[in-house]
Amino acid sequence: MIRNTTSHGLISPFTQLNLSAIDISRLSEKVIDFYENTANYNLDLKVTWNPLFKGFGMLVNMLFSRRINQLNIPTKNLKHPKKITNEIITLIDPKTNDVKYTIWFRTFESTGEVVYSGVYSTCTLPSGKRCVKAAFPLPKGNATVIMSPYVGKDGELVLDASGIKFGDPGFYFLLKDYKGDFWSQYIKSFRDQLKVYSNNDEIAAEQTLTLWNKRVLRFDYLIRQID
Repeated sequence: MIRNTTSHGLISPFTQLNLSAIDISRLSEKVIDFYENTANYNLDLKVTWNPLFKGFGMLVNMLFSRRINQLNIPTKNLKHPKKITNEIITLIDPKTNDVKYTIWFRTFESTGEVVYSGVYSTCTLPSGKRCVKAAFPLPKGNATVIMSPYVGKDGELVLDASGIKFGDPGFYFLLKDYKGDFWSQYIKSFRDQLKVYSNNDEIAAEQTLTLWNKRVLRFDYLIRQID
């Protein structure tokens, strides 16, 4: 295991997403560099809740966040950006020296609370579509988000976790019951869309979570390269 590495990013090389040459040419080089060298960047975060779902956030915080030190999302809107740490941890195969798993570990700089700790990789769906996969540990299982990449009309990178059936992009939950059997469930009503784009000398990102086609909350990230 290697911590605080700058030799690998979340998606390195970026070409493994199998985007077309035309799509790659429409993307900002800064966005590509962020995904290939993620640890070289600082992040600031703002959070905006839909008032209808604030109770849902409080419930998640009470049942899971404090107990497993994960998903410590503020239950109040953050109007001013809050700094979060940005650490890449890679698990290396000692025989081949290849990166087997990449962990993106993010905490609030001021409190040390874990915002997200997820294992990132790429995967290929039954349709043949190459996607980004993020798995987050939970008690007796995990939550997995599979995001389909494409380039938007304004040249932004879009990672879209939405679909209609098992095998599509979207949210999956894997749980182990008391008998030791594993159960998997696809949640088509819960969706996530992340847009990453270049903003002058900085990178910005908007992430929107929806439930039953209603916005639950939005994350706004400001991403700056470390000097």
